[in-house]
Amino acid sequence: MIRQEDVYKIGRLGKAHGVKGEVSFQFDDDIFDRVDADYLVLDIDGILVPFFMEEYRFRSDSVCLVKFCNVDTQQRAQELTGCDVFFPRALAEEGDEMPSLSMLVGFEIISVPDGSAIGKIAAIDDSTANILFEMEDGMLIPANDDLIEVIDAEQQQIKMNIPQGLLNI
Repeated sequence: MIRQEDVYKIGRLGKAHGVKGEVSFQFDDDIFDRVDADYLVLDIDGILVPFFMEEYRFRSDSVCLVKFCNVDTQQRAQELTGCDVFFPRALAEEGDEMPSLSMLVGFEIISVPDGSAIGKIAAIDDSTANILFEMEDGMLIPANDDLIEVIDAEQQQIKMNIPQGLLNI
């Protein structure tokens, strides 16, 4: 059984495309193209299910068309519309040198000077040039390389040198 902590969200499936089972895939992270992966994990009614990819082709920087094995009709592809798409953390960790931003959701931020836990990352705000970690409590922390000391993918922790007073804003 695939557990939620073993995967991270990389996008969502859109409409069926054509009559042979292709479906559009709006992605935030192209890890599936950079790391050798045979499957993606779909959230089907709250259950994480692996779907093996037959092929995919890019339509833009954030959309591709995916053909999953055993999804051979437009009707079957339509059943997948709206499903969240996840990628296995284990594959991402072994294939990529640096974790992608999407993979950091759920990681805990630890303050380097005193070792205190700041909280867990709920989302990544990359809508501007200054990327922010959105914490579960609503706090925003800059995801600046100068502040990040260590990213420990195994422990799912980010050790950061957070300037004094930043957490009080």
